[in-house]
Amino acid sequence: MAMKIRLARGGSKKRPHYSIVATDSRMPRDGRFLEKLGTYNPLLAKDSEERVKMNMERVQYWIAQGAQPTDRVARFLEAAGAAPKAERANLKKAVPGAKATKRAEEKAKKAAAATEAAE
Repeated sequence: MAMKIRLARGGSKKRPHYSIVATDSRMPRDGRFLEKLGTYNPLLAKDSEERVKMNMERVQYWIAQGAQPTDRVARFLEAAGAAPKAERANLKKAVPGAKATKRAEEKAKKAAAATEAAE
């Protein structure tokens, strides 16, 4: 059985509240889970201690049983110091968009034409 530690959404429209749960990866996001491990409230301030609460003993137990945390839960574990910081690469961060690339090409063509005409 492929186990995951992931978020299950609760709360009303535009007022999300998440539970951190251990579940089978084939179950729906808000469906059946094996154990509730904590809560996450994104509406609270980022420095608030109430924003993310986890039972670290149970999280460690499920990780030892082979459960894989999702990306967001892995970040919570890194912030809590329970997991090593993973190296992430944002390969498209410095790449300009299509329109900016096209404008740069047109500008380069105009500059080249202007230098040719001047010579």
